[in-house]
Amino acid sequence: MVGAGIAGLYAIHRFRSRGLTVRAFEAASGVGGVWYWNRYPGARCDVESVDYSYSFSPELEQEWNWSEKYATQPEILAYLEHVADRFDLRRDIRFDTRVTSAILDEDGLHWTVRTDRGDEVRARFLVVAAGPLSNANTPAFDGLDRFTGDIVHTARWPHDGVDFTGKRVGVIGTGSSGIQSIPIIAEQAEQLFVFQRSANYSIPAGNAPLDDATRAEQKANYAERRRLSWESGGGSPHQPHPKSALEVSEEERRAVYEERWKLGGVLFSKAFPDQLTDPAANDTARAFWEEKIRAVVDDPAVAELLIPKDHAIGAKRIVTDSGYYETYNRDDVELVDLRSTPIVGMDETGIVTTGAHYDLDVIVLATGFDAMTGSLDKIEIVGRGGCTLKEKWAAGPRTYLGLGIDGFPNFFNLTGPGSPSVLANMVLHSELHVDWVADAIAYLDARGAAGIEGTPEAVADWVDECRNRAEASLLNSANSWYLGANIPGKPRVFMPFLGGFGAYREIITEVAESGYKGFAILEGPDPGR
Repeated sequence: MVGAGIAGLYAIHRFRSRGLTVRAFEAASGVGGVWYWNRYPGARCDVESVDYSYSFSPELEQEWNWSEKYATQPEILAYLEHVADRFDLRRDIRFDTRVTSAILDEDGLHWTVRTDRGDEVRARFLVVAAGPLSNANTPAFDGLDRFTGDIVHTARWPHDGVDFTGKRVGVIGTGSSGIQSIPIIAEQAEQLFVFQRSANYSIPAGNAPLDDATRAEQKANYAERRRLSWESGGGSPHQPHPKSALEVSEEERRAVYEERWKLGGVLFSKAFPDQLTDPAANDTARAFWEEKIRAVVDDPAVAELLIPKDHAIGAKRIVTDSGYYETYNRDDVELVDLRSTPIVGMDETGIVTTGAHYDLDVIVLATGFDAMTGSLDKIEIVGRGGCTLKEKWAAGPRTYLGLGIDGFPNFFNLTGPGSPSVLANMVLHSELHVDWVADAIAYLDARGAAGIEGTPEAVADWVDECRNRAEASLLNSANSWYLGANIPGKPRVFMPFLGGFGAYREIITEVAESGYKGFAILEGPDPGR
């Protein structure tokens, strides 16, 4: 196992429960994955807490009490630490250890895994749970190393925090981490400059504490809530309106949008079933959103800069915020439009754009991740014939169901390219993938088979399937990290499966029940050796 985040922790538990020997390697000093590293102020999940939790243990569901509708990073990390302790998972994890290579022995059908601490482990199966959002992206700004103030990245936030009191702060980036942290940084800083290249859509979280009565009701209805989540498009129990956004009256449409606005978060993009496929339907959502934002931003010119012009609402992941747009009504906050005045570079005292020099004490890089494939690129994964995974994916990731790769037998990358991945509730998605892999291993063992490998034909067909679904949507038109557009030189390929979480679950379940069609079942040496 590579990684001890949400997927890695459950994988240890699930694999161990069927008698497998598991060794997990984790680069961090503790469990939690993305929630271990992302400690920036305001870090919060955009899936409701009650849903962003494991379903495999009814006892765990009943004993854990979430304090808020949308949990913050400290609470999510505390939950994952509780899970690690409750199920005694830490004993199979080697912390502060980064996997550097995994090389296939074709004759023995096993993997040799090596780490930066000198470990060498021989394993029948290699399961990577590094996460699609774990490889921090630091753009190559000219002169960044010359800046004499403090530089922090939202994805690698200091564990003892950062004190912005009385300081001049520049935040580069208005994606999720920037939008969530900016209101809190503004409350402390003497002056805050926000450097925005691309405006993003964000919806207020509408966050609220959960009282005992609400928690009791949620726990009493957990089974039905989970059923709806497993069958949904995104892994939560909320369903879109049954009709097109263009079929209902203006009054009904506004009522639906208002309900989703109050719900808060990313689900606003799924208020109507055609919202992400029909530009006219999408325009109705965008008009509603713009009206809301213009109503809370005092300066019309600033509001205009904060309103995206280059993509449909939901084509990039909608952010969940707490007071983001209201922050620009402060006298000590300035929005810098990098479209009109790009960053030239940094010097000893601040940031230089084509329009001005900004004197700063702290630079915050809210510049996101090399998503989906970035963490895999850091590991030398060598399959058949000495071909590396990086070479295999040079033109973009190619998988069958997101679970099989031709040339890489007994290798599984969880919740990555070719699966719904970040378009779904990552906790349930992790459970889905881990359970599928565990069942596949049981299938092999029951037949005395040595391994499983996606066939080239199945991979090619699935790549076409994912591409066709993306091209039929509005998501393919945005320069988002879904396509790797934030990383210079990265192939422009829409990486997640866009058919919905419930539909994907049905597909991979049917594949398994059919005897793993599209996979080659491999004979070989005694799989127990």
